Amino acid sequence: MDRQALAARNNRLAEALRQRTAKQKLRDKLLAALARMPIPASGAGSGRLLIFRPDHLGDALLSTPAIQAIKRRHPRLSIHALCGPWSAPALAHYAEIDQILTIDFPGFQRPPQPPHNAWQLAWHSARHLRRIGYASAIVMRHDHWWGALVAYLAGIQERFGYDIASVAPLLSHAQPFEHQHAVLQNMRLARRWTGEMTADEIQLRFPVQDSDRHVIAGKLGEWGMAAAELVCIHPGAGMQSKLWHAGKWARVADQLVERHDVSLVFTGTRNEANLIDAIMARMTTGRAIKAGETTVGELAALYERSRAVLGTDSGALHLAAAAHAPTVALFGPADPLEFAPWGDPGRHIALTAEIGCRPCRILDWASDDPAWHPCVGDISIEQTLHAAETALSQPTGSHQRRIT
Repeated sequence: MDRQALAARNNRLAEALRQRTAKQKLRDKLLAALARMPIPASGAGSGRLLIFRPDHLGDALLSTPAIQAIKRRHPRLSIHALCGPWSAPALAHYAEIDQILTIDFPGFQRPPQPPHNAWQLAWHSARHLRRIGYASAIVMRHDHWWGALVAYLAGIQERFGYDIASVAPLLSHAQPFEHQHAVLQNMRLARRWTGEMTADEIQLRFPVQDSDRHVIAGKLGEWGMAAAELVCIHPGAGMQSKLWHAGKWARVADQLVERHDVSLVFTGTRNEANLIDAIMARMTTGRAIKAGETTVGELAALYERSRAVLGTDSGALHLAAAAHAPTVALFGPADPLEFAPWGDPGRHIALTAEIGCRPCRILDWASDDPAWHPCVGDISIEQTLHAAETALSQPTGSHQRRIT
C-alpha cells in the first residue's frame, strides 16, 4: 500500500476511534446528572490551591511553569499537587509546591493494571480532600473527568478546567480547549492567579540539585567519561507507536562519535534496557555506555552536562529541555505543536515524517499491525543527524525562551 492510501486508511481508523462510545455517552449523562446535585462547600482552605496532574513525567513537567508563575505572584498561597506516584519524584524537586499528594489515578498505570472502581475511588478521594480543604482547584488535563468529579464532590468552590463534554458540567470555570502548546494551555488555566503572560516570560526549568550533580560526576568518572563531551540518547517511550528503529539509532550514534568526537550515554528505564542493548549491539564504536537506573534528579544532572539529548517523544526529552540541554525529539502520532520540548525551536528541534495521517493523536494502536503506522519510522537517518548537529552547535545551559 502506498503512503497516500495508507494515510487515508489510518485517518479513517483514527476518526472511528475518536467517536464516543455508548458507554462514554452514558458516563457523560451520569456526570451531568451528578453535577446538578447540591454538594456542600468545603468549609476551609481559603489559602490552598489544588492542582490535578494525573499524567506521567512529561506532562507533569509541562505544568510547572504555570505552578511557578502562580507562586511568584502569590507567595503565601499554599499549592498542593495531586499526582500519580509515577510523577511525584519529579514534582518533589519544586519548592513552589508545598504539598504533594499521590493516588493511583484510574487508567494511568504503566503497564495497565486491573481497573479500579473509579466511582468509589472518586468518592473516597473527595472525602479525603474535603478534610484538607481547598478553595480552588485546577484540572490540568483537558479530558480528565475523574479529577473534575473529585473536585466537585470535595466541595471545592472554584474548579478550573476545559470545556470538554465529560468535564465542563463539573467545573465552575470552563475554558475552550485550544490547539496550542501544553505549557500555554496550562498557563491559560492559571490566569486567574497570574494574569496575562507572554510566551517569552514563560520558562521551563528543572531545579537540579548539587547532590545529584555530585552523583553523576562520580558515575562519569567510573565510566571513564569525566572529561568527555557527552551526547545522551533516550530511545524509549511510553508507547510502541513512538519508537524509532534500533538500527537507525545505531547509525546516528556511530556518526556522531566519528564526526564530533563525543561520548554517548544511553538513558532509559529498566523496561527499555533491551531496546538500548539492541542499539548498542548494532554500533561499531565502543564509545557508548548504558546509564542504568537513575533518579529523576540524577538524570536531569546528566542531561545538564550534555551537549545535546536525542530521543523519541517522551518525558525524558522534556526533562532535558528543563535542564537546559539542546534537544532533538522524533515525533510520530503526537503533535509537536502541543508537545515539543519547550523553548527556543533553534535549541529544541522536533522531527516529523511527511505521511499525511500525522499527527493522528492516537497513541495506542495495539489492536493494529505496527507496520501500518510508520510515522516515526519514516524519519530518516539524515534528518536526525542534521538536527543533532544543529543541536550540537547550540550553547548549553543557556536561558530558554519560546519563539511563537
